[in-house]
Amino acid sequence: MNQYSVQIVEGGVTAAAGYLAAGVSAGIKYVGKKDVALLFSQTPATAAGMYTTNRVQAAPLQLTRRHIAAGHPVQAIVVNSGNANACTGPQGENDALAMAGRVAEKLGLKPENVLVASTGVIGQPMPMGKVLAGIDAAAAALSREGGIDAAEAIMTTDTELKQLALAVSTSAGRFVIGGMAKGSGMIHPNMATMLCFLTTDAAVPAEFLQQCLRQAVEATFNQISVDGDTSTNDMVVLLANGAAGVRIEPDSPQAAAFQDALEQICTVLAQKIARDGEGATHLIQARVQGAATLQDARRAARAIVSSNLFKAAVFGRDANWGRIICALGYSGAAFDPQRVDIYLGEVQVAANGCALAFDEERAAGVLAREQVDVIVDLKQGEYSALAWGCDLTYEYVKINGSYRT
Repeated sequence: MNQYSVQIVEGGVTAAAGYLAAGVSAGIKYVGKKDVALLFSQTPATAAGMYTTNRVQAAPLQLTRRHIAAGHPVQAIVVNSGNANACTGPQGENDALAMAGRVAEKLGLKPENVLVASTGVIGQPMPMGKVLAGIDAAAAALSREGGIDAAEAIMTTDTELKQLALAVSTSAGRFVIGGMAKGSGMIHPNMATMLCFLTTDAAVPAEFLQQCLRQAVEATFNQISVDGDTSTNDMVVLLANGAAGVRIEPDSPQAAAFQDALEQICTVLAQKIARDGEGATHLIQARVQGAATLQDARRAARAIVSSNLFKAAVFGRDANWGRIICALGYSGAAFDPQRVDIYLGEVQVAANGCALAFDEERAAGVLAREQVDVIVDLKQGEYSALAWGCDLTYEYVKINGSYRT
């Protein structure tokens, strides 16, 4: 049995060896807000990516997808917040290319070695004078300490930084995985309005790196929902530069350790996105167990955290379990409604699909907690899954009623 240990370390995306980062203010939308982030690997890295399923896809996302699909080694990622560069036509494509080109010029790379991401308002031309000046400033500010600034620069309506790094010690040596993410609104399964950038100093072949990332994303970022919307710019990118000297092959003893640490980071970042949902006051965690298949468990859990009716009930501390079983019914999961047990925290509210005489005050107390746990037992099989969401509040409408201003 392969033994390994995992511990939290400081540094986010620059915790792994060979990575530098910076985040600067270019005035793209707000004066004084950091809005251009640059991540640089000092040696070429393999790259993997997962992207939004929305048919409308922003120019920077399309450029990044092409560069990764072509197998180009990657050494830099440039990200701007405040403008999505989506639905901007040929000029938007030229602007994304110009961003990659400017980074390449400043760091001695080729444009195809650079990935580009944007987040913000859709349909507005990029203020390229500000963006390019921001890239220049970020390139000059790159450092091992710049991970926090970069994590701040990718935020839009986020209220908190989202970053984490883990060091993994194995018999073959030590490697680190770090990550930063943004996301608060327009969050729904199958990639949401979120960006996530992950780095590792392990050496991982590109095909296996993509396999590892897909598995992690499907269990984490594809299991969160804030409001049911899926945006145009969403991506998760993972770089592996090999600086630690530890190689991860598909059948190596280190593969399980790498996957475990990657999924731990993605889980925490996904929870942070759900907890920071626009206007949210509660994190909702749904655990569905006893499903016939993993897909059924994931579908059922996602449906619970995606239900606007249940999310509103959590905000109002109303233990309306009927909204949970209703969501299960349209989730697409196969189950017998007459076998379903439902719990709010430790309070069982339904058994075999029917109401129980539960203590409403105790249940309301569960719904008052910062994290509201929902447990559903379908009693159909051995599979289980988690999903995360948040309550739906008046503040959500306020924020999105004036997003452009």
